[in-house]
Amino acid sequence: MRIAVFPGSFDPITLGHYDIVERAAPLFDKIIIAIGRNSKKNYMFSLEQRKEFIRNSFKDFPNVEVDDFEGLTVDYCKSKGVNFILRGLRNPADFEFEKAIAQTNRALTRENVVETIFLLTSSGKSFISSSIVREIISFGGNYEIMVPDAVRV
Repeated sequence: MRIAVFPGSFDPITLGHYDIVERAAPLFDKIIIAIGRNSKKNYMFSLEQRKEFIRNSFKDFPNVEVDDFEGLTVDYCKSKGVNFILRGLRNPADFEFEKAIAQTNRALTRENVVETIFLLTSSGKSFISSSIVREIISFGGNYEIMVPDAVRV
């Protein structure tokens, strides 16, 4: 079974995230959208809100599920028996950052390699990030054009 973990904070999930999962769904038997928990990070949305946003956004995708984890993504992958990490790339800076993480993950999983699969975000969504969405929300701007319909505050 081909299972991929799509890790992130998803605070909140954006149309860029949605784009990656929608396009990856036919490639994998299952995609686990895994929300990383970091007690030192201040989130705009609670873990339960973020899970609900994701569940509602992908309610029509039977092979997409939501989970949360704490610690290293590769350790989470090992615990789930997953050999693929799904990542989206918006720009060259993303690639350089993600390449270093992917290489580190390979080094950490020599005996049971976890491969990172990169998908380029569709051009019309490559400018969207969760931090931009949070900034727009905090100033009362029109964030709805950057998030799935399920994300409404």
